This record gives sequence, structure tokens and C-alpha cells, in this order.
Amino acid sequence: MTRPTTTSQHIDLVEATSAHNYHPLEVVLARGEGCWVTDVEGHRYLDALAGYSALNFGHANARLVRRAQDQMHRLTLTSRAFHNDQLGPFAHELGRLTGKEQILPMNSGAEAVETALKVARKWGYQVKGVPEGEASIVVMDGNFHGRTTTIVSFSDDKEARGDYGPYTPGFRAVPYGDADALRRAVDDTTVAVLLEPIQGEGGVVLPPEGYLREVREICSQTRTLMVADEIQSGLARTGRTFACDHEDVVPDVYVLGKALGGGIMPVSAVAADRDVLGVITPGTHGSTFGGNPLAAAIGHEVCLMLQEGEFQRRSAELGAQLAAGLEALSDHGVVAVRARGLWAGVDVDPSLMSGRQLIERMMARGVLAKDTHGSTIRLAPPLVATEDDVDLLVRVVRESLADRD
Repeated sequence: MTRPTTTSQHIDLVEATSAHNYHPLEVVLARGEGCWVTDVEGHRYLDALAGYSALNFGHANARLVRRAQDQMHRLTLTSRAFHNDQLGPFAHELGRLTGKEQILPMNSGAEAVETALKVARKWGYQVKGVPEGEASIVVMDGNFHGRTTTIVSFSDDKEARGDYGPYTPGFRAVPYGDADALRRAVDDTTVAVLLEPIQGEGGVVLPPEGYLREVREICSQTRTLMVADEIQSGLARTGRTFACDHEDVVPDVYVLGKALGGGIMPVSAVAADRDVLGVITPGTHGSTFGGNPLAAAIGHEVCLMLQEGEFQRRSAELGAQLAAGLEALSDHGVVAVRARGLWAGVDVDPSLMSGRQLIERMMARGVLAKDTHGSTIRLAPPLVATEDDVDLLVRVVRESLADRD
């Protein structure tokens, strides 16, 4: 096969040989550094998506690349049949970061969510005393936790859920942000409440002030596990280490991923205290690659970087700049801005253009972003962005909204 060299050749090859489970923009990226990526034809773009927050620390972060390269020359995989010298330090530092006693390492975010669901059910039967086979978990309308069969069973996204039945039972959905509805949904069979502190896929949907505290109170009163999916919202994206920190709430279980692998490896984890994760025993859950030494080394370094607090500060400061810039576009077709840290959902007037049309216009001006749900786009540049990068992003949004061709 002749090696493709142009954008169209690369896209044609992908279209001919890969399943069509994504609808990417027509750009073929070849290199990345910091906030910037370069395509196969030499065009540079500001990355305003950051791999759905997997690239919080930027492309090819020098500190993380050095740690990964060093570990690659030493040991990359053992399986958990043996100990390795990287998992312990990683678990220790992630425990310090979360304030939890134990972690259970996995690979993808969806794997971590599945793991949390299994842990919650097992805890419900062995610790809470729920009758076998009756455990229920309360979830939120508009949720996105991944695309496995079980996870799409409690999704209300028709595209994600359609034609994948029969669906896994045991879930009850309530409106996101409605504490009274949650209180009514929790009963003696409820083992967990699973929620995103901020609904990222939904368009950076923020809960009402005080809602997370009410969820925490309800879970504590009913002896129910509060499970926070911080896969996108965690690890400094919102200006705090975790989105739950904005309400000084500590969930029983953190579900982490994306940025935990530094944009280099798929790394995820469930973090909880021993009275929760202690229900997992040899043979009851596992993963060939979960906790592998390469992933653990990178995750360890990520935790050390986050302990310093620099990325949390940058996210808060640059996020305030981004929010102010976007809110000033109300006369340009922006009808709503939802922002927390360096993460924003922007609703545009659907009579002007769709979200897809907007990001295509932004790409033509050198910025890459992602649409969601019709006329909404999501913006989440790496936390190594500069003030000039944020100014550029806002300017491109403004210019793209004015482009009606």
C-alpha cells in the first residue's frame, strides 16, 4: 500500500477501513506540543478540546514524556499476577490526592465506571445487607458515563442506547439537579447514587448551587454510596483538583480517568476507603493491563504534578478569562455560557448555525473544538494554555459566529 500523504488520502483510507463510529472534522493531525497541533500538511491549530480533558497537561508534556520514556526502557507490563515497582507509589500518591485509602486501577474511563458499579453492588449485598439480586443504583438524566452495554442501559441518549438491548436492569434515573427527586428515588435497595459533578458530554451542565451537598447528605442519611464520575471534570479541569471540591463535598467513591494518563496512556482508577473497596477479593475483578508499570509510572507523575497546585490555579485564572470573553458574545449569537475553570459549554442561536457548522468555521480559522447536542459546543483547551491562547479562542468563536457563508 502506498503511504497516504495528503489529508484526503488519509481520510479516504480511514473511511474505507475503519468502522464509522465517529464523525470527525476533516483534519488529520500528525504532531502536537502544548496547546498546539499540526496536521499532515503543516497547518497549525489551537486544540480547544484536549482529548475530552485527557490532555489537561498538554500534548507531549515534557515531564510526563520523560517519565514514560524512562519506564518504557525498564518494564511496561507484568499483569497483576506479579507485583511491579510502580503500582505502589502510584496508589499511594493517588490516595493522597483523593484522600482515599485504596485505589483499584483500570484502563479506560468506561472500565472504571463498570468497576464502580460492580463494587457498589457487591458492597450493597455484603455490607449494607440488600437482598441478593435487588440492588438498585440511582443515576441522572442526561448522564454520560461511557458506552458499554450496562452503561448505555441507563443512558437517555437515543444514539448511544438504540439497538443495544436487552438492557441491564437495576437503575433508576432522576432529573439532574433535583434533590427532592433524588430523595424520593432512594430506598432500602439503593446501593449507590452515580453522578457527574458537571455533565460534560451534555454541554458542561452545572448543577444548582448546593446540589452536591444535598446529594452527599441524602447518601449519608440513607447509607448509600455517593459515586462521583470525575473522569472529565477531575484533575484540575475545573480550577480545583476535583469538581466536588467546589462544594467541599467528598464522595464515597471517585471514578477517575482521562487526564490520569497524561494523554500518553489510557489510565483510570476507582478510589475509595477500605470499607468499600475491601469487598473486592482475588478473582472477583481484574484486568490484564490495569495497574501496569508504564501506566502506573505516568499516573504517579500526574499525581505529583497535581500536588503542586499550579494546574488548578491556571485553570481557575484562565477559566475566568475564557468565561468573561464568551459571555461578552451575547450580541454575536451566544445565548448561554456555562463555565467552570477552563471548561465551557456554549449555546448558540440555532437560527444562526448548528454547533457542527460553528466548529467547522472555527477549524478554518485555526481552532479545533467539539459540538454536542445541536447548537452547543464544548471548549476545554489544555491547562498549559496562555492568556494569548484564550484571547485567540474567544476571537475565533466571535469571527466564526459572524461567518454566515
